[in-house]
Amino acid sequence: MSKILLVDDDVELSTMLGEYLEQEGFEVGIRHDGESGAAEALSGGYDMVVLDVMMPRLNGVEALRRIRAESAMPVLMLTAKGDDVDRIIGLELGADDYVPKPCTPRELVARIRAILRRSGNERGSESGVMVVGPLSLWPERRTAEWAGAQLELTSTEFNLLEVLARNAGRVVSKSDLSEQALGRPLTRFDRSIDVHMSSIRHKLGPRADGQSWIMTVRGMGYQLVKD
Repeated sequence: MSKILLVDDDVELSTMLGEYLEQEGFEVGIRHDGESGAAEALSGGYDMVVLDVMMPRLNGVEALRRIRAESAMPVLMLTAKGDDVDRIIGLELGADDYVPKPCTPRELVARIRAILRRSGNERGSESGVMVVGPLSLWPERRTAEWAGAQLELTSTEFNLLEVLARNAGRVVSKSDLSEQALGRPLTRFDRSIDVHMSSIRHKLGPRADGQSWIMTVRGMGYQLVKD
């Protein structure tokens, strides 16, 4: 049974969502402010955090910053509908995905299950190591190394890099990346993949010629350079 931490200052909504999650087979903890939510998330007892952006004492963005300073556990952000600023900032700080509020309990459960599945909590993932240039990636263990050093990635960053590695030297469309790594269709104005790719590029650093290891092919998608 996966244990989910729900952090939202809306007591009525969080109670309703918590009850729905429990009916769907999850164990649920609830906190109503960002400060206690971040502390509880880092207690080590949870598989994933659902984090609202607008909260007292410590907002969701700052709570996410605290969590990411110590943990790569999956984090799903709840953002105000149409608030691109909070969504982009959250993704830049390492959120795995977001759901605009108001959302239906069914949609939230579907997103949670997709993230848990992609983050390796589901058994039966492929074993063995994938090697592409300086990159070594273990899908089953959900770990990666770059030039022999451990590569710290969020769950979604790992998913994106794994898809690119499986297609190294070939262009992968943003639509395919969204379907395979994020678990949802690409929408018209969705910039989340671009934000995640920017973070991955920063972590990999430049090639010897100063170019990026992940190339943007305009109008087509992204490509991981083989060597």
